[in-house]
Parts: sequence; structure tokens; C-alpha cells
Amino acid sequence: MITISRKAHFNAAHKLYRPDWTDEKNKQIFGKCSNQNFHGHNYELIVSLTGQVDPETGYVFDMGELKKIIKSEIEDYLDHKNLNLDIKEFSSINPSAENIAILIYNRLIKYFEKSYKLKITLYETPRNFVEYSG
Repeated sequence: MITISRKAHFNAAHKLYRPDWTDEKNKQIFGKCSNQNFHGHNYELIVSLTGQVDPETGYVFDMGELKKIIKSEIEDYLDHKNLNLDIKEFSSINPSAENIAILIYNRLIKYFEKSYKLKITLYETPRNFVEYSG
């Protein structure tokens, strides 16, 4: 088994907030991330795919095809969006880095056969990141 990875990037705004909590509790739990006017991040994404090398092509998966999938399913969908307002999946859950990584995984996994293992690494800041493998 060998792992290939492709980096991508998108910018998006969000806020972490529960409407069933008071503003004070939201601020206590989410801090400045609960700002009523939202805030933005320059997200860095790494999509990693583990599988066998195809003896005919020498590829685990065609990187050009992976680039197209990431662009259409992730970059075009999330870039320059307000995640809370523009992305239907976040109408009822907070767009935390953890939940964004799960969303990305769910949008991508359908493109790969079961023999592949997909891992999403999402950097919200240069020092804060999450990894999700399903």
C-alpha cells in the first residue's frame, strides 16, 4: 500500500454558535469564534488516498483526476462562502473544523472504490488542524 496526497485551498467564513444557548454561554464555549458577524479562515486541505500501485499505469490514482474531483466537490462548493448561511449541511450543525473535514470526506468518498483508504487533513490555521478517515 502507498499513499498519495493532493493539497488544496479554500477561503470561507463561519461562526460557531448554538442558538439554543445564550450569547454568554456561546462566548464562554466558543470564544471569539462565536462573533455574531462571523470570521474567516484560509483553509489548507490535504486529501490523501492509500491503495495499491496499478501495474499498468504506475499510479495509485490519477493525480489529474483527483485534482478535478477536489476542485468540483470541495473548492467550488466551499470557497468564498459563509459556511453557516451558504452550505446546507451546516444549517443544523456548527461548521467546526471537525465537521468541515467530515463534510469533505463524505463529498469525496463516493469517487473511490472500497479498496482505497481516504484521509482528510484540514488546517484551519497553520497550527490548528484535524484529520478524518471515516
